[in-house]
Amino acid sequence: MRDILPPESARWRQFVATFASLVTDAGYGQVIPPLLEDIGVFSRLGEATDVVTKEMYDFTDKGGRHVALRPEQTASVCRAFVEHRPALPFKAWYAGSNFRYEKPQRGRYRQFDQVGVEVLGSDDAHVDVEVIALAWDFFASLGLQRVELVINSLGEPADRATYTSSVDQYLRSRFDELTAESRLTLERNPLRVLDSKRPPDADVIAGAPNIADYWSPEARTHFERVCDGLTTLHIPFVIDSRLVRGLDYYRRTTFEFRGGTLDSAQNALGGGGRYDGLVEDLGGPATPGVGFALGLDRTLLACDDEGVFGAQAHEPFAFVIDTTDGTHAMAITTALRRFGVPADRAFDGRSMKSQMKVADRSGAALAIIIGSDEAERSQALLRDLRSGGEQVVVSLSDVVATVATRFESQMNTGAQ
Repeated sequence: MRDILPPESARWRQFVATFASLVTDAGYGQVIPPLLEDIGVFSRLGEATDVVTKEMYDFTDKGGRHVALRPEQTASVCRAFVEHRPALPFKAWYAGSNFRYEKPQRGRYRQFDQVGVEVLGSDDAHVDVEVIALAWDFFASLGLQRVELVINSLGEPADRATYTSSVDQYLRSRFDELTAESRLTLERNPLRVLDSKRPPDADVIAGAPNIADYWSPEARTHFERVCDGLTTLHIPFVIDSRLVRGLDYYRRTTFEFRGGTLDSAQNALGGGGRYDGLVEDLGGPATPGVGFALGLDRTLLACDDEGVFGAQAHEPFAFVIDTTDGTHAMAITTALRRFGVPADRAFDGRSMKSQMKVADRSGAALAIIIGSDEAERSQALLRDLRSGGEQVVVSLSDVVATVATRFESQMNTGAQ
């Protein structure tokens, strides 16, 4: 875990704001679930998954309740749906921190932020296409170009069960060739072995049964409609029959977005899929669902690698330099901010020279200077800090209106 300081924190805020704008325009409303839930909410992720068995921060609270910090938010959104029963289809988006006790790596921390969407109440393949397209368009809005979409289908629950049994038998027939880690995974969840990125497992995994051979006619038709929809929207994709994702609730469509600049073992920017049985597992009616979650940290690493969506410094437009008692600086900065003009000042009665250095460091475009002589004449000097020090004299009564006009003019020029 770590702190996020300016200007990176502003970049995080803009990341979420960009996502929120995109999905809100598509009819999604924000859900803000609690950080802490009854552990039963997350046990539905799969008793054999690492998230449940090894990674959750869970404890007994002072009331004797077994609770956990959320390791993901899909289950929380579904629990909220069961509790509040909003109208269908329920189109939700979320953003915020999750917690998993796992080995920290580049782009992976034990407290990590995600953004995501969930759609509950429709099993239409075009809903799958819509959520995939939203994620694809979001990456594009950040400026990312080296993102690969990988998709698969796990079929219906009966298809998945039959396939899992076949994979289990196959892997056990080559048990001695697997890495020690994959042997342990095999005992808990055979499909998770297919996710192994360890080179010694590659040959074994390559020979595993193909999920497409186990699809029911309904599952095949659904997946074909997803592929056709993505093709219609000109979204390129690769079908990977080994893509199973890490949580047990997925069925039918699964997908993953991979960053082309990241190490292949840790290149997933996010992903998701369909989880038609999860709401029912949480005590609600049978309700189809599909969604995705995108990792903020790793996506920003990909942005850094591609040189896009950089951290933007939020500089004041005006910096007030007041060498009297600071009262003018207090009044002018407050008035400018109320006009919507970013403004800052120095404190502690610093000298003119010291305050000018602070103004230069701030990145402000304009200095408003009030010394003892200016104060006696009820005037201020406006100095352009970006064009070599051009300055004009303005009466104190007009300084706020004058600076606000300059700021508005600059904004209009920038917009053009």
